[in-house]
Amino acid sequence: MINYISGLVFVVLLVIGAAIAIVIGLVSPIVAVPFAVVWFVAAVIASSSIKLAAQWEQALVFRLGKYHNIRGPGLFLIVPLVDQVRMIDIRIRATDIPAQQVITKDNVPVTINGVFFFKVDNVADAVIKVQDYRYAISQYAQTSLRDVIGQMTLDQLLVEREQIGKAIEANVEKDIEGWGLEVTGIRIQDINMPEELKKMMSRQASAEREKRATITKAEGDREASDNLAAAAKTMAASPGAMQLRTLQTIDGLGPTASNTVVLGIPIDVMDAVHSFTRGRHRNGRLVQPPGESI
Repeated sequence: MINYISGLVFVVLLVIGAAIAIVIGLVSPIVAVPFAVVWFVAAVIASSSIKLAAQWEQALVFRLGKYHNIRGPGLFLIVPLVDQVRMIDIRIRATDIPAQQVITKDNVPVTINGVFFFKVDNVADAVIKVQDYRYAISQYAQTSLRDVIGQMTLDQLLVEREQIGKAIEANVEKDIEGWGLEVTGIRIQDINMPEELKKMMSRQASAEREKRATITKAEGDREASDNLAAAAKTMAASPGAMQLRTLQTIDGLGPTASNTVVLGIPIDVMDAVHSFTRGRHRNGRLVQPPGESI
């Protein structure tokens, strides 16, 4: 964050010193020049003692090279030329894990990259105990990723990404304990495999889908045959059921004139009907068959 307060104080002091130097110069020009130099140095020192830390920053103050205290956020003062200040961002940071070539437990080479999130929890420990905490935690994340992936099979790697991230996070937190850092999450982004292995997995998935489709169709055919068998039994038990079904089918053809319905009747059936009709009508009179009454 830009420390505009320090610059504003410096400008104000410089204007005041210039006005005083002009007044002194009117009386004694020889005294005005040393006064202006001294005032300028004093203004620089005074303005440099004013520091400003943003809400997401904390200032680590070293006095004569020794850790003194933590200041901020907000406006604070230090001792010029004695204190040194280092601003530390305490927001959550996202850092990429470069692509790592790893061999899984079942000897499959894969390339994996990811991202991890961390923040500075203790400013003093992060700066004093670790030379470069960003680089150090990045290296720990890479090595932990390789260790965790090397203990898993390819199938586990493809379906257990969340568990992999948690395992890597647990390893990193154990390694950086006492560094003043907190890992908030690790996520796996891409998993690249050899092209031949991808084609084999694609064929396997296609065969599995075809297998499920065949099983589903067979189950449907079996259920349909069971229903047809049950319907046949019902129609056999009811003498008029087949005629009703036939009429329903004919009605379902629709009233369109272009539809022609042809009903096939065996000749033997027609001969039996004609013989029965001739037996009942002889010489224009109705003959009563035995056992019937008119």
